[in-house]
Amino acid sequence: MASYKPEDEYDYLFKLVLIGDSGVGKSNLLSRFTKNEFNLESKSTIGVEFATKSLTIDGKVIKAQIWDTAGQERYRAITSAYYRGAIGALLVYDVTRLATFGNAARWLRELRDHTDPSIVVMLIGNKSDLRHLVAVSTEDAKAFAERESLYFMETSALDATNVEKAFTEVLSQIYRVVSRRAVEAGGVGASSNIPSRGETLNVREDASLLNRIGCCSN
Repeated sequence: MASYKPEDEYDYLFKLVLIGDSGVGKSNLLSRFTKNEFNLESKSTIGVEFATKSLTIDGKVIKAQIWDTAGQERYRAITSAYYRGAIGALLVYDVTRLATFGNAARWLRELRDHTDPSIVVMLIGNKSDLRHLVAVSTEDAKAFAERESLYFMETSALDATNVEKAFTEVLSQIYRVVSRRAVEAGGVGASSNIPSRGETLNVREDASLLNRIGCCSN
């Protein structure tokens, strides 16, 4: 008799949040990553939406639960509750709109006010396909990422440039923290440091590990 494997079987569940101003392309980044779709008529997200996608890292099935938070000011009080439990975040700005990059520091403060200090954060400069309209230089964005110890990548949800790579990098870094914790624990008790199948991970104990990983990824 053939063995049955549930479609939704996974080893780890990581909660990620997408944050940033309205109109920077958060929803299209999510749909490009999870469904390989892009909608030119995409409307502003109302409140919070989420989608999931599973991928394999080092032989382990990682299920990403990605929350798309509305960028409009009037929803911020609602969405702040959804930061809770997030262990990864993509902070998105629009490379063609300087104001969205200027607001990144405020979004980062809010994120850090509502999450554990060890959260893995990547700064995303979206709409990189609009090269003739670029208002935020790659150098300025890298400098901000380095100051704040963030990973950094420029993406295009429209043509899919670096979208898969950005999400995968964040998930890989979170998984790396978990793996290092198990290795550093060592000995017989090492397995007790690895969460059970399907457990939502909290990397609270691993802030020092994150600090030892390079801050930026091009």
